[in-house]
Amino acid sequence: MRRRAWRRHPAHPPPTCIAQRIPEMLPGHIPPSLLPKTMLALIQRVTEAKVVVDGDTVGAIGPGLLALVGVEPGDGPAQVAKLGDRLLRYRVFSDDAGKMNLSLADTGGGLLLVSQFTLAADTSSGLRPSFSTAAAPAEAERIFGELAVYCRQKHANAVETGRFGAHMVVSLVNDGPVTFLLRA
Repeated sequence: MRRRAWRRHPAHPPPTCIAQRIPEMLPGHIPPSLLPKTMLALIQRVTEAKVVVDGDTVGAIGPGLLALVGVEPGDGPAQVAKLGDRLLRYRVFSDDAGKMNLSLADTGGGLLLVSQFTLAADTSSGLRPSFSTAAAPAEAERIFGELAVYCRQKHANAVETGRFGAHMVVSLVNDGPVTFLLRA
């Protein structure tokens, strides 16, 4: 049996290949371009952490949280407040019963904020990340600075930062290990 060739007519375009449509047909699938923009923080519970730039320590904490922070276009005061509150109140420290029931605010530990634009990269395809989903450097620096100020106002103990845009050597001793990705 011979297959009939598709006749192209302006009123009848060729059907879309099913392989091209499968991702949008999957339940719950949202294309990356339509996902809401959020600030990101990869947090790690640490016994100590520090950031060194050109041989000088620019930020260091004892027990607490190291937060690698990624800023995306459109992030603003609402995301800063939400992420700041989550960083300070996220319960990742053990109580007397050994359960993660205590937050940084409860323990009084240190917070080391490190800007990391690579967290906002689009890694959905190919073998090289795209940084078109990360905020422009000037915008990211402003938002990151606002996050540091917000956390310092809300947390009486040490809030340290790395140096924005610099090549940083980050050292840490992960406690657990306990690592979470927060979105705000």
